[in-house]
Amino acid sequence: MATTGDRARAATGSTLDALDFVLDRSSPVPLYHQFAQQLEAAIERGTLTPGNLLGNEVDLSARLGLSRPTVRQAIQSLVDKGLLVRRRGVGTQVVHSQVKRPLELSSLYDDLETAGQVPTTRVLRNESVPAGADVAAALGLPEGAEVAVLERLRFTYGRPVAFLCNFLPTDLLELDTARLESTGLYRMMRAAGITLHSARQTVGARTATPEEAARLDEQEGAALLTMRRTAYADTGRPVEYGTHVYRASCYAFDFRLLVRP
Repeated sequence: MATTGDRARAATGSTLDALDFVLDRSSPVPLYHQFAQQLEAAIERGTLTPGNLLGNEVDLSARLGLSRPTVRQAIQSLVDKGLLVRRRGVGTQVVHSQVKRPLELSSLYDDLETAGQVPTTRVLRNESVPAGADVAAALGLPEGAEVAVLERLRFTYGRPVAFLCNFLPTDLLELDTARLESTGLYRMMRAAGITLHSARQTVGARTATPEEAARLDEQEGAALLTMRRTAYADTGRPVEYGTHVYRASCYAFDFRLLVRP
């Protein structure tokens, strides 16, 4: 059981003042892992938010009654997950919580807002192009037909999390760049009276190319999640074909699996 000495309040004079970390020294779970789990839970709840400072390892060690290697190991485990970052001259800082996106027909913009993030968008490309074979097949159009292509970077708290490439029929809706940078594509569809009904989606993984690494502020060869989706309106018409890549360090797809009767 946790003792009074183990129920330590980490009051660093900054962001951990109101947090109680309960460490059970009789548990088989290592102390560094207990501390890391509770820090991660505070980030997920939004108690610790991006930009918050954790203080230094010496202060945390003294207040929690833990050794510096134990505190360092806990912090490093969250640095490896992309939740914390060590900045020279600043200290250990909260970056963001990992976005866990459900596998349902929703937009990244909506999912980020639901997760308590602050999504922003930079439109890199918004023009009409002839449809290649894959795009034409997905949208039910003749090869070479004109389609709208959008390329966007999606950010949370100023850091890129995804590169989005979407193809749409040119007669679907007006794709105003300013609106695309202030809201989500699916919201624009709904505002135009388009009701999304279903989608075919494939999720995969691969490493980042040099261009993708530069766009997403990752190392070349870093792990990326990929998604390919064709979305359909309630009329049965395919209205969007997208190929997206996400930073695996701060993004995950959340599955719910059911046993067939």
